[in-house]
Amino acid sequence: MRRKINIKRDLQPDMIYNSEKVSKLMNYIMFDGKKNTARANIYKCFDIIKEKAKVENPLDVFEAALKNTAPNVEVRSRRVGGANYQVPVEVRPERRQALSIKWIIDAARSKKGAPISAKLADEIIAASKNEGEAVRKRENTHKMAEANKAFAHFAW
Repeated sequence: MRRKINIKRDLQPDMIYNSEKVSKLMNYIMFDGKKNTARANIYKCFDIIKEKAKVENPLDVFEAALKNTAPNVEVRSRRVGGANYQVPVEVRPERRQALSIKWIIDAARSKKGAPISAKLADEIIAASKNEGEAVRKRENTHKMAEANKAFAHFAW
């Protein structure tokens, strides 16, 4: 029996920056359907970025952070003849953006002792400078893919 086709829903851009990426970030950071809380945290985070990075548009810093943390390749587990192989696979653009946002949020949440808006702002600024936990995660993913390049012929 065939699997149901997943329907892509249109995402409304956010109110202030008119960006779908900011909207996506909002949805990822939201807990228990509390979108207003997530929205307040994101906009506070962008105000902190504007202050700390001394930029006019914090969206540029966010875009740079997404670009710097987006992976090009990842490893996927593939079972061949009773053995599991880590097969390097190119990442689709939608997944690339999703992983980038997830890694930035995970890195921000792993820090302690500050409100989420401040931690997220610090992580986004660090990622835009090619530093920080999320960039390290991307580097590790690329290293794993490079190490398992011998199994690329198992890609499906």
